[in-house]
Amino acid sequence: MSEATVKKVDGITRESTQDMIDRTLQVYPEKAKAKRAPHLAPNDPTATSACVKSNRKTVPGVMSARGCAYAGAKGVVWGPIRDMVHVSHGPVGCGWYSWGTRRNLMSGINGVSNFAMQMTSDFQEKDIVYGGDKKLAVLLKEVKDLFPLAKAISVLSECPVGLIGDDINAVAKRMSQELELPVIPCNCEGFRGVSQSLGHHISNDTIRDYVIETREFTEEAGPYDVALIGDYNIGGDVWSVKPLLEECGLNVKATWTGDGEIEKIAATHKVKLAIIHCYRSMNYMARVMEEKYGIPWIELNFFGPTKIRNSLRQLAERFDDRIKENVEKVIAKYDPIMQSVLDEYRPRLEGKKVMLYVGGLRPRHTVGAYEDLGMVVVGSGYEFAHGDDYERTSPEMPEATVLYDDASEYELEKFVQELKPDLVGSGIKEKYLFQKMGLPFRQMHSWDYSGPYHAYQGFPVFARDIDMAVNSPTWKLVKAPF
Repeated sequence: MSEATVKKVDGITRESTQDMIDRTLQVYPEKAKAKRAPHLAPNDPTATSACVKSNRKTVPGVMSARGCAYAGAKGVVWGPIRDMVHVSHGPVGCGWYSWGTRRNLMSGINGVSNFAMQMTSDFQEKDIVYGGDKKLAVLLKEVKDLFPLAKAISVLSECPVGLIGDDINAVAKRMSQELELPVIPCNCEGFRGVSQSLGHHISNDTIRDYVIETREFTEEAGPYDVALIGDYNIGGDVWSVKPLLEECGLNVKATWTGDGEIEKIAATHKVKLAIIHCYRSMNYMARVMEEKYGIPWIELNFFGPTKIRNSLRQLAERFDDRIKENVEKVIAKYDPIMQSVLDEYRPRLEGKKVMLYVGGLRPRHTVGAYEDLGMVVVGSGYEFAHGDDYERTSPEMPEATVLYDDASEYELEKFVQELKPDLVGSGIKEKYLFQKMGLPFRQMHSWDYSGPYHAYQGFPVFARDIDMAVNSPTWKLVKAPF
């Protein structure tokens, strides 16, 4: 990034941000301080590597909002696939927690053509002692009897399964033959790895090994066949992006995995381009598709009119003049509509400050949408990012604003007290803390029970929700601590 394009925020310098970080760390013991310091830094948009260290174990005793590998597999990758049953193999607690928490909306009739429900083997003490393989086999038979229209079954292992050494792969192989139905094992015990990110990776590998190439599309392949990968239909996001791509002339053959169908996912090796939205959860599969099948991929951002416009034009460059012309027509159609949204909300939000702390793609992808509304993001970070996520984030953020990886509640609270943002966008664990501090808040894991937020259909909803959060008169009734 050139010096001319570096974004700056009045009153924020690298020195002031580093001083804030140093004072925040003073409360920790020396060992914890030394471990946390590399995870906090002023942003340097011109850096050639990540400003902060990431993908490390959480410091013991410092609360983290991270999910586990099981959550990454069940709650993110597998759970949104609508035409198969997902079995949580382990105690009921984890299985229940994973059910419906991300609002992955689905088409069809529940129990007939979609299976948005929780299935768990409900491990008990005797299963820990004697093993749960037989119980799993019985459960799989019951699933087939109860839901004969399900196209497949996934088995997602929780911590005890790995601790006692149950062989879910052998059970899945045997039951696949007996039931004449794909039973796909995913060894995603929660204790594996340092965060839910490994659950994404394990799931991608499982799809690679058990799903891809097992089906073919019924229609003939065409030059505009694409797959939308890494969109989980939170609040209906897939239902706003897919029609937009089709309006541009593309043929969306499969969605991964929001409102996804296992047989279409299985045939994705025949598409011409993979469009990646959530890089963190699906970049592994994108690379597999490229290396094994020669399918190129592109990461796009459909948050806010500026990023949507840029992304559509980047996408058009991968195709012929027909798609390029269609894209320009689509942009010309929606630009006036988006401008009317900006005319309504930008005067009410101009200059307001935002702090973000979310997983996946949101800490960088949503920055442009806030900026379209005249807001400025003064802090951003991830729960389970890797270095390449921060390399993608730094150019989006203003210079010297604070970046934080796997932040503790204490660190977030201190940064909020110093930076005094007008809005915090984070997860459910942070929501009530900051609301009690008198701060407007949006739960940005699942759009605070709203949505969609993606694409042209979603931006007006996003703008409305941000305006309602920031400008609600109720905040005048709550006294903040600063």
